[in-house]
Amino acid sequence: MNKKPLIFVTNDDGIDAPGIAALIEVAKKFGRVFVIAPSQPKSGVSHAITIREPVYTEKVDFYPGTEAHKCSGTPVDCVKFGITKLLKVKPDLVISGINHGSNASINVLYSGTIAAAMEGIIEGVPSIGFSFNKWEPTDELDLCKFIAEQVIRSVLNNPLPEGILLNVNIPDVSTEKFKGIKICRQAKAYWEEQYIEASSTNGHKSFMLAGEFLTNDDSDDTDLWALANNYASVVPIKLDITAHSVIPTLLNMEHINKEIS
Repeated sequence: MNKKPLIFVTNDDGIDAPGIAALIEVAKKFGRVFVIAPSQPKSGVSHAITIREPVYTEKVDFYPGTEAHKCSGTPVDCVKFGITKLLKVKPDLVISGINHGSNASINVLYSGTIAAAMEGIIEGVPSIGFSFNKWEPTDELDLCKFIAEQVIRSVLNNPLPEGILLNVNIPDVSTEKFKGIKICRQAKAYWEEQYIEASSTNGHKSFMLAGEFLTNDDSDDTDLWALANNYASVVPIKLDITAHSVIPTLLNMEHINKEIS
């Protein structure tokens, strides 16, 4: 590339999370870095946006030599506001993470990390979401940084097709046991959930969501298989969620796709 790329960094774990610090460190190897992330953890908010209250941002000095802002809104708010209001130019790449916890399989639908990357491609910017298959925040992210560097370099040198982002999940293993990076499909899985009564306040019961993650999709081409076998998984995700293969069936269905005469 003739000039250093502008790399937009965000996350859903908050501006001071260890994962975003690691991602900033990697991004600075490739070019100019701009950071905007939620002021508080926003895990599980998916593609939520703030529309019924103001959004505010504040510049922070957490990362010397890097312009960084915290935002009162969601991860998607961060991308929208960062590009349209603070930067006023499109970055060359949006990277989100490194999330503490897996965003493999169905978890991608709930993830604020991946939603921020999705907003990047809505804005017309190549995007990547990074997640670490370890729920507890940690500074031990050497493997994550190694993988992020490989994937970022590849995407900068080989642009992704329009409307496609990469969902990268990294196993919780030592570098000695790590087997490599594997291109995968999203595994079929689901959460079997229940609400557990937590307490009673002012005469109203309150509940906490709990659940068990289940799958019987054990094919070796899935992201869950890759993580279980010490690979980092890379799943390409598309912006267009139309079920194109079903359109011919619907066209032939009675009472559907009929013009009113």
